[in-house]
Amino acid sequence: MNDKIYKTILFLTALVVPIVCGGIVYALVTDAYSAFEHFGFFKFLTSSQWNYTQGNEQYGALPFITGTLLTTLLALLFCIPFSLPISLFVGEYFKGSLIASILSTITDLLAGIPSIIYGLWGFYTLRPLLIALNISPQGSGILTASLVLAIMIVPYASSLSAEFIKMVPNELKETAYSLGATRMEVISKVVFPVSGSGIFSSFILAIGRALGETMTVTMLIGNTNNIPLSITSTGNSMASIIANQFGEASGLRLSSLIAIGFILFLITAIINMVGKMMIKHARIS
Repeated sequence: MNDKIYKTILFLTALVVPIVCGGIVYALVTDAYSAFEHFGFFKFLTSSQWNYTQGNEQYGALPFITGTLLTTLLALLFCIPFSLPISLFVGEYFKGSLIASILSTITDLLAGIPSIIYGLWGFYTLRPLLIALNISPQGSGILTASLVLAIMIVPYASSLSAEFIKMVPNELKETAYSLGATRMEVISKVVFPVSGSGIFSSFILAIGRALGETMTVTMLIGNTNNIPLSITSTGNSMASIIANQFGEASGLRLSSLIAIGFILFLITAIINMVGKMMIKHARIS
């Protein structure tokens, strides 16, 4: 009897997740319907206009989709050269040592810092530095936001990657060493192939973190409603445009902002699905 009650409680608890997810999708679709009906779904996706003048309203999500994808991909590119060495340092070269423990603690601390602190640091430290180095004329832009985003997602990627590297069986590595393999050969031919799907999943998680980041990007991206033509250009992400204009929006403009939120939801879901498929394929092969 107790076992049946326990199973029932587990089943009802598990149902909460799809119910909540379905409720979110329903609310987004319902509130975004006016924008999709007025402009058309594909036209809304591909239009670069954002004009909220009364009587001449035109809204399109393309500049914000572009800004979101650019900042996320650049952040990932900047993140990989730092997160992989940290994960190897903690999970392989100095596994279980005091210095690895200290580095792991510091890295985890970065994950707990509020995003507004990163935004303030980027605005008052990194932005003037980029201006002084003549990298970016205005300081704010895609590059600035991407650099700070990369710092924010390094802890997620490196911590998870280190855990997967630690899970590689010692027997496999010892066998490779006994055959005369060097440390680098063991890492490239044993550690990475075995833990590769896990490392890849850690970067998928990092991408999800970067896609939805709001405050840091809002403070550093420049907040201009145009398609960025270079990495030093200003722009807007999907999260930043919602944060900037949601409080004063109403009617068609509010519906368009919610539609952008729905598109962000879809992009995140698609990236996670593709990532899971690639991980599954890697495990099978």
